[in-house]
Amino acid sequence: MSDRHHHHSIDVSQGDRRVGWAIAVNLILTLAQLIGGLLAGSLALIADALHNFSDVIALVFALAARRIARRHADAKMTFGYARVELVAALVNYTTLIILGLYLAYEAVLRILAPEPVNGGVVVWLALGALAVNSATALLTFAMARQSVNMRAAFLHNLADALASIAVLLAGLFIVLFGWALADPLITVGISAYILWQSAREIGPVIRILILGSPPEIDTEHVLSVMLGTKGVAGVHHAHFWQIDEHQAAIEAHVVIENGAWTDADAIKKTVKNRLQKDFAIGHATLELECAQHACADQTVFAGH
Repeated sequence: MSDRHHHHSIDVSQGDRRVGWAIAVNLILTLAQLIGGLLAGSLALIADALHNFSDVIALVFALAARRIARRHADAKMTFGYARVELVAALVNYTTLIILGLYLAYEAVLRILAPEPVNGGVVVWLALGALAVNSATALLTFAMARQSVNMRAAFLHNLADALASIAVLLAGLFIVLFGWALADPLITVGISAYILWQSAREIGPVIRILILGSPPEIDTEHVLSVMLGTKGVAGVHHAHFWQIDEHQAAIEAHVVIENGAWTDADAIKKTVKNRLQKDFAIGHATLELECAQHACADQTVFAGH
């Protein structure tokens, strides 16, 4: 991975320790909520416990991916291991979607067949969960700004903090008004939020993994800048993708104008400099062709 991934205030070892602490406190909270939910008969509390357990798994994945992604490129992985963090993020968002669907299913069953709930137990455990989830979200917040992998883990924890507030409200409704339906209805709300959040975040991860062009850069503009370089007669067979969330790459055939072949190396250097300066594209592979012997098929986004 590029050094720029780590030049923020939290160093690598400190970041790993933060994730380790987050795993530990979430595991303790999960066990407490699960036992409390079973004793109190609260589906919302059990739902929150399952969501917290998904946080434990998410954080374990995130920590493992962080460690693997720091490996240097080798003969087997010539681009390096940075995409491991994208895979971890994809797994985490997928588990969130599955969990959200499961919670919605269980909530509908409980709405159709309500069961008694001990609101007092729900309130106290929800307060404890809110404190732990808020602390865990703070532990991972700074790292979330630099890594989609840690962002997925952070969003797990942020969702849990909001879910704990929802469970707390359900418990208060039960204690104050005896409204047992508040428990499954709050669970539906938790489920809807998890699904909305996951669906919004999983798209960019999939885009990178299937080699989509960087969404924040206008591909057509990149090509126009390349074509606007003195000595360039055409650009075709272009492929534009992201190596990881921080590094964009391009490969293309560049046709050199008639009479300019002696300056081909200088023209290529100019194109690469413009790609780096204007679009922060540091990985550019350009195949040069003279105008008289250019490819017969000059489709812009095609070719091998």
